[in-house]
Amino acid sequence: QVQLVESGGGLVQAGGSLRLSCAASGNSFSLNTMGWFRQTPGKQREFVASITSSGSTNYADSVKGRFTISRDNAKNTVYLQMNSLKPETTAVYYCNKVGGVGGVIPLGYWGQGTQVTVSS
Repeated sequence: QVQLVESGGGLVQAGGSLRLSCAASGNSFSLNTMGWFRQTPGKQREFVASITSSGSTNYADSVKGRFTISRDNAKNTVYLQMNSLKPETTAVYYCNKVGGVGGVIPLGYWGQGTQVTVSS
């Protein structure tokens, strides 16, 4: 099974930017659709963005226009560039293999995630 390690989170002021990275260990990373999710205490994990092996992307309405998902198959890594950050963006962010229409269904095991905190 693929192992996922998220990094790049931290504390940032509202309006700032962060780039998250997800490094995957597995034999078929380049064939997988990958997605980012986030979770706040008391809430279920929610879909943020996904990208197919061919580069097609899908975004949650709440982040469209501000976040950009990308991937580097040579590095087995998927990225999430987050711009114009808002306090409500604060959450733990996770990546995973995804499926279903729009790549919104997580399929693999969850990693530890990376904390993003946006101050006002």
